[in-house]
Amino acid sequence: MMPARAAEHPESMKIRLNGEEREVTENLTVAELVGELGLSPRQVAVEVNRELVPRSERDTARLSEGDEIEMVTLVGGG
Repeated sequence: MMPARAAEHPESMKIRLNGEEREVTENLTVAELVGELGLSPRQVAVEVNRELVPRSERDTARLSEGDEIEMVTLVGGG
């Protein structure tokens, strides 16, 4: 039996996204999560554990096991 390569089986963790449990890649940034969800970074507000994550910090803000994330899509109107 051949050993599994780490790249083929990335480690995962569980978070809660908008109230629903979700499994994501370990050590994911907020920006990466927004991208994986196919959302426009400019049109989404993100809170992690009830704290707003400014757009300027999303590339460095890393998620951890058990984090609670709330995302709200912003829409313009007139």
